[in-house]
Amino acid sequence: MGAARYDQVGYASWYGEELEGASTASGAPFVPDAITAAHRTLPLGSHAELTALDSGRTILVLINDRGPSRADREIDLSRGAAALLGMNGQPMAPVRVRGVNASAADAAALASSRPAASRLSAPPALLAALRIQLPRSTMRETASPTLRRAAATPRPPVAAAASPKSGAYLVQVAAFSSEDRARALAARFDGRVESNGGLHRVRLGPFSDASSAQRARDEAARRGYGDATIIVQP
Repeated sequence: MGAARYDQVGYASWYGEELEGASTASGAPFVPDAITAAHRTLPLGSHAELTALDSGRTILVLINDRGPSRADREIDLSRGAAALLGMNGQPMAPVRVRGVNASAADAAALASSRPAASRLSAPPALLAALRIQLPRSTMRETASPTLRRAAATPRPPVAAAASPKSGAYLVQVAAFSSEDRARALAARFDGRVESNGGLHRVRLGPFSDASSAQRARDEAARRGYGDATIIVQP
């Protein structure tokens, strides 16, 4: 499918200063405040129009990286793109992703890490029709403003352990197919990379108690990694 014919709904996540300076799939260094995005299939160097399905706000982004690693995410945004879209720190938001041919002026602005020209917001009737197409399980998590606010710092339950040993708790921040990206993120978090079967997991710890692990997990969520989870070692 050509870039200009791509039109899908799904969920956007974002990543921030943890990968600053790391090489993107396009070869350019990652700039957190630029208006860029990672997508699995849209051509590198192409442009996509993103519409937030809760507010209708619409922006233009430059596709310069590959991702997301999670199958239930449609696109990964830079911190600048997430802020421009109005995500307000929440780790995930429902979006429409539409491949477009950018004007020369918009393309030049995005290439210089500046926003493209403002775009019209989507009307409520269109947003309602697009939201129906969202995956049901995640749509329930983001359907209401109250749930969207709660999603900003989700607190997954710690697996039960009768008498955890000292240092039994770990926090998994994210997992990548790219070892370079995993190591760049681990360096930002002062964590480590555990690799297995082509997947590279960024983990923190060990922590001696659940409270310390929870604080580390919440800090990871605050920095844009809301899917971070606590692991109790056997």
